Amino acid sequence: MTSERTASAAARGRLGGPPPADLLDAAERMSREEVRDLQLRRLRWTLRHAYDNVELYRRKFDAAGVRPEDCRVLADLSRFPFTTKADLRETYPFGMFAVPMADVRRLHASSGTTGRPTVVGYTAADLSNWADLVARSIRAAGGRAGQSVHIGYGYGLFTGGLGAHYGAERAGCTVIPASGGMTALQVRIIQDFRPGIIMVTPSYLLTLLDEFERQDVDPRATSLEVGVLGAEPWTEEMRREIEERMDLHAVDIYGLSEVMGPGVAQECVETKDGLHVWEDHFLPEIVDPLTDDTLPDGAGGELVLTSLTKEALPVVRYRTRDLTRLLPGTARPGMRRVERITGRCDDMIILRGVNVFPTQVEEVVLRTPGVAPHFRIRLTRRGRMDHMTVLVEARPTAGPEQRESAAAAIARGVKDGVGISVEVAVVAPETLERSVGKLRRVEDERGA
Repeated sequence: MTSERTASAAARGRLGGPPPADLLDAAERMSREEVRDLQLRRLRWTLRHAYDNVELYRRKFDAAGVRPEDCRVLADLSRFPFTTKADLRETYPFGMFAVPMADVRRLHASSGTTGRPTVVGYTAADLSNWADLVARSIRAAGGRAGQSVHIGYGYGLFTGGLGAHYGAERAGCTVIPASGGMTALQVRIIQDFRPGIIMVTPSYLLTLLDEFERQDVDPRATSLEVGVLGAEPWTEEMRREIEERMDLHAVDIYGLSEVMGPGVAQECVETKDGLHVWEDHFLPEIVDPLTDDTLPDGAGGELVLTSLTKEALPVVRYRTRDLTRLLPGTARPGMRRVERITGRCDDMIILRGVNVFPTQVEEVVLRTPGVAPHFRIRLTRRGRMDHMTVLVEARPTAGPEQRESAAAAIARGVKDGVGISVEVAVVAPETLERSVGKLRRVEDERGA
């Protein structure tokens, strides 16, 4: 950041160390032992609430031979069955609700593009807790009351827009509900309304960056100081790209609609070392995605979450499909943190026997001169063999020789780092589809 902006932000307590104690709520100040005691009390309530009010949970618990009272310590949770997205789809639309519909104040749902959507409901208390947790996340990211928040997440049934919206209001911020799309207009709004915070997917923020430069506006000269970015996996290389080009702090926010929405976990601006899970409301586990065994802290595997306070839709051991590790807390010592999500079990590409994640390709692309951070992976079949082509945009200033050199560097970087041979095509600027919501990196044409 520029020295002037850094000094100004530090003077407001935004940077340069832990935030003032009066900006932390009571749960953020709890010790690890206090968090665990609270979790056990809330976990036992959740298991009883789910068993008594949701037929699917009653059947699953009975089939596994466990009852709510069998949970005497936190480790006993591993005896209880998992919940999956398929469970929510099979009970569509309201079969997982644990309260009467008269007590439900809002519904959200997934897009349902690959089958029935997953539907989630919220009581008034659920919505209040959600707003509190997003407000806590905004403060942890460096945002403060009195700032304006530009929300570029989509509104509607998707949880991102409204979750961020009410959380920002709860944090005492002024909300600019821009939603997604209309990129040129969003650039104008940011210039005119001068927000200090932007909440958006990292890939769409890159699209906004390109539009700033297309309009010959210096993105480092905007009022934005903090980007709270989530809804898709992203890498440290993308963080560096965004921070250098926009002169702001880019921090990660995590959530998923089945568990709540944005605000399940948040990266703290003073450390930027992973996402602190708000463990007073969610109990995280890591399991082996192949064996289902619970893994110790520090081991890599699939993140599993249990809600501790949700009334309308409690979730017990929900399989997120996100891959990460659980680590001790730092900026909030009472809360454990998860590493940046590296990918999803269902995003993993198996190419000629090698496991590949789009984020591994992204790391190579972002450190290669002459190309933009916009790329696609195209999977095809040539004869009996799977084939991967990486399509990546050239920078407008890159000439033919630099484009050729970039293609060779990316192919070499993927070969060295991932262990597979790929074809790389450097295409003209602004020819790949831009993201206005969650980014789709992979085009799998092998089944055609």
